[in-house]
Amino acid sequence: MNLEIISIGDELLIGQTVNTNASWLAKHLTSLGVEVKWISTVGDDADDLKSALATAMHRSDAVITTGGIGPTHDDITKTVAAEFFESKLIFKGEILERLKRRFEKRGRKMSATNEDQAWIPEKAQLIGNPIGTAPGLIFEREGKKCFILPGVPSEMKMMSEETLFPIFKGHGQTIVQKTIRTTGLPESTAFEKLGDIKRVEQFARVAFLPKTSGVDIRLTVKGTDETECQKKLEQGVNIVLESVGKYVYGYDEEELEEAVAKLLIKTQKTVAVAESCTGGLLANKLTNISGSSEYFERGVVTYSNQAKMDILGIPKEVLEKHGAVSPETAEAMATGVRKISGTDFGISTTGIAGPTGGTKEKPVGLVYIGVSTKTETYNKRLLFFKQRLENKDRFVQAALSLLKRELSK
Repeated sequence: MNLEIISIGDELLIGQTVNTNASWLAKHLTSLGVEVKWISTVGDDADDLKSALATAMHRSDAVITTGGIGPTHDDITKTVAAEFFESKLIFKGEILERLKRRFEKRGRKMSATNEDQAWIPEKAQLIGNPIGTAPGLIFEREGKKCFILPGVPSEMKMMSEETLFPIFKGHGQTIVQKTIRTTGLPESTAFEKLGDIKRVEQFARVAFLPKTSGVDIRLTVKGTDETECQKKLEQGVNIVLESVGKYVYGYDEEELEEAVAKLLIKTQKTVAVAESCTGGLLANKLTNISGSSEYFERGVVTYSNQAKMDILGIPKEVLEKHGAVSPETAEAMATGVRKISGTDFGISTTGIAGPTGGTKEKPVGLVYIGVSTKTETYNKRLLFFKQRLENKDRFVQAALSLLKRELSK
């Protein structure tokens, strides 16, 4: 079964609202074996919506729309869908009474505008809305179904889980996926390391998904037999791991900080961090994980040179001779925080996030990451060419990657 998702609303087209509904639906439908072939977005325009419905109903086995079924003047989806499916609107007194009781329960007076929600297309089947006022609708034409859902994410999700997904369950093909998460590996290099991509694609379809955190390699297998699909998926994963295994930190939804946390707990090691350019972001990542008190001792943000001297004990001469953004300062920061905290590891970040502050010798995007253990101290120089916030994210990702490498030794 293939399906199209139509997201409705001017706010989506002008970028005022991020379309999270479509991605959430696509992810869950795929897990049910439903192939989402198209995702389209239209504004609050009747002609455009009719055209989108006509296209979707022609090329898809099923259609889901989200948005535009509220009580205001720009909520046109119900009316347009009724016209498209040639269904007149009829008044449902029981729906009006239900709305009144819901408002009374909340201690609010129902607006007259809400009465419009009691007018329902005669040919439509209702989808209950447990937490909102607008019921969903199901139309059917020539054996194909069109599901009309609200755009409010919480309402859409609950209605999908309670009504839509049970309908689709068992009617799709088998689709199995595995996302291999890597860091420290550019997309082009990842592709080159795999060699002949046909080696993998004889078993699974491959997609490269570059992100700030690294490159995700997603493998997908479709078929009718789940056991056979899982077998092919495993064969594809093994080939990828042979090529880029040392860059892999996790699978599917696992974040790098989760992988690092597991290793810290497993090895019973502790860490402290001293940050300059990342401003506490590294400490934030490390403490996002439940149970982080087992391995995280402290984090200090030594943004100024004075803070580096006062808190970490870095000699003034080091800063004057080499500068705050230097290998020597990075190592001194890592050593200093490890010593004052008594941890197994000290990690530091010092760099130039931008967009100002760079020079020819020390350009924007430059970062030095210091690593200090009880037996050695070293630094890693990296250079990124991104905007300030993305640079900070990449600096932190690189620091976590170095820590993971130490823990994996």
